[in-house]
Amino acid sequence: MTDFGGALKNLSEVKKYKLAIVGVPFDEKSSFRRGAAAGPEAIRRVSTGKCYNPDTELGVDLSEETVLVDLGDVDTSGDMLKTFAGIEDKVGRVVADGAVPIILGGDHSITYPAVKAVAGKFKSLDLLHLDAHPDMYQDLYGDRLSHACPMARILEDGLVKNLVQVGIRATTPEMEAMARKYRVRTITAREYPEKPRLEFKNPLYISLDLDVFDPAYAPGVSHHEPGGLTSRQVLDLIQNLKARIVAFDLVELNPSRDVSEITASLAFKLIKEIAGKIVRP
Repeated sequence: MTDFGGALKNLSEVKKYKLAIVGVPFDEKSSFRRGAAAGPEAIRRVSTGKCYNPDTELGVDLSEETVLVDLGDVDTSGDMLKTFAGIEDKVGRVVADGAVPIILGGDHSITYPAVKAVAGKFKSLDLLHLDAHPDMYQDLYGDRLSHACPMARILEDGLVKNLVQVGIRATTPEMEAMARKYRVRTITAREYPEKPRLEFKNPLYISLDLDVFDPAYAPGVSHHEPGGLTSRQVLDLIQNLKARIVAFDLVELNPSRDVSEITASLAFKLIKEIAGKIVRP
């Protein structure tokens, strides 16, 4: 049963929604191992209220204090350009309605068109990117739209004012040079503070790649990168954020590598806690 801990409302029964789930079952831009296209279904599968409740750790009742709906999946049956246009259109319609999109990937390439859509409404947009990798290759194997490149495209297009990257531990001199060029603030996994507190003045988009976590906490990803963050560290970061969150995506869940749905359950927990911060900043 998919009900996001009992918080999900039936779209036909509400006049106006505040949070909207959008699935993007797409992994054609994965560079190594496919499987992230099954991510949205896996998150929905574990979200049952028979197992979880709608209350966050900070005391927000998502069933009472907001209106959460599921708008289904973007059609990814066509070619890549059609899929990216579909992402931009569906996410754009959510923000145009004054709601916050919760985008379930899919590989990380989907963040580029999603940020495009959100930047269309919020001209001064900040981006918090949690990941093991900077994702700032100019191209990977000749592909400029690879899941290893979305941050490069976002920066080049001027879609965000500030980019903060957290959890990085697998980079290259090329990507480090791009970070310096665009004045990206990087908090590596090695430098992660004991009590993280980040503040953003502009509306904030969060992009969370599940390989930001150490594989012990999130085995269900395509690219295991040891030395990552714990689930508690990331939850503390989210709960201490000072920001107006206007959109977020959660990407790179690969259920074929997950163990006992550990990673899918973590993904659902993250969605609840980020949603709670949106409702009660």
